Amino acid sequence: MVVAPVLMKLDLQKELTEALEINEVFGFNIGSFKVSVDESTVVSWIIIAVMTLIAILLTRNLKVQGEITKRQAFLELCYEKSENFFKGLMGEKVQKFIPWLMSVALFIGISNTIGLLAEPFNFKPPTKSMQMTAALAITSIIIVEYAAYKGKGVGGRLKQFANPINIMEVFTKPLSLCMRLFGNVLAAFTIMELIKIVTRHIFVPIIPVAFSLYFDIFDGLLQAYIFVFLTALYLEEASEPVKKKDKKKKKNKAEQTA
Repeated sequence: MVVAPVLMKLDLQKELTEALEINEVFGFNIGSFKVSVDESTVVSWIIIAVMTLIAILLTRNLKVQGEITKRQAFLELCYEKSENFFKGLMGEKVQKFIPWLMSVALFIGISNTIGLLAEPFNFKPPTKSMQMTAALAITSIIIVEYAAYKGKGVGGRLKQFANPINIMEVFTKPLSLCMRLFGNVLAAFTIMELIKIVTRHIFVPIIPVAFSLYFDIFDGLLQAYIFVFLTALYLEEASEPVKKKDKKKKKNKAEQTA
């Protein structure tokens, strides 16, 4: 076979290591401390800038009354569908967090598929960097904790920490969000890079395209959905008043004794 000798000549470890490296774009010193800005950070800035620009362009000249344009009708349809999804998942009490959840879903979805969307620029998914997924996870848990203190009150939330499991959840939830997103994106990126390296040397360009439909698009969007879905569940749980939980416990005890 022609493939076997070609594969023997490949240095997969070297090429894969180069693909997985997160290189420094620029850096500067603050006193004796060096601040390094890597490509994951720069790509995330580019994504945020493009998303902001598109949002400004799409939301220009929107009307509250009168005949609306097809663009506005499409935007309203997309927003209503997303809003109904999150309302059904979390309820009315956490409605104010829906725009933030939509923004996070769009950012992660674009970040996961940026390698395909901006292939000529050789952009790598910023979510394959643990610092990026950790930042997203920590931000999510800060908002979840805010919702918990807001919904239960300071006293009600602090009472929950009497149970050690609730203390552990403050750390395990962001860790789970971070590692799940990081692990899946990194695994998909690694598999796609291996496929590209091999097929580049045996001249079969159609194979990466076929696999890219799953690893770059489906899996990338799926991970964005899972991250936002879990965050929404955490928000729903955090916003539930303590009294409601107490009533449920009393009801369960009453049913057991009946």
